[in-house]
Amino acid sequence: MSVLDIVQWPDPRLMEICAPVDAITPQIETLAADMLETMYAAPGRGLAAPQVGATVRMFVMDTGWKEGKPDPLVCINPMLQEVSEERVTNAEGCLSIPGVSADISRPAQVQMVWTGLNGGRYVQSFIGFSAACVQHELDHLDGVVTFDHLDPETRAALEAEYAA
Repeated sequence: MSVLDIVQWPDPRLMEICAPVDAITPQIETLAADMLETMYAAPGRGLAAPQVGATVRMFVMDTGWKEGKPDPLVCINPMLQEVSEERVTNAEGCLSIPGVSADISRPAQVQMVWTGLNGGRYVQSFIGFSAACVQHELDHLDGVVTFDHLDPETRAALEAEYAA
């Protein structure tokens, strides 16, 4: 396993819509392991493939490890099946935009379906921080970054802060 370089905004790879993973190959397995190692080293709670330069529909996350409750997930070709009408606003950071945090409003609960490294299909509901993390990482697979959720004035201010 290797710690990979994390792509920094405004790298154009962060704006690309990622291609589906066609098969779980040894290369995908290695990428997943490297992404988990990179996420933990960063230290983050989620990391999408385009953040390490691979434009495929895969992300890893572990929202409990910092509290001593590790639960790593590798999500291949993830899709939301359901989203709640209730919304919550949380401060979100991003490993590709270090030092910047923005208040983002998202559905409070989501249900996601994905393929695991073993080829199995999984369906799980996520609430709270985990729901925000899932949605943040899914955004990366669609070429969306934190800045894209902001009104023009807030975005300009945070981009200036990031550039400073």
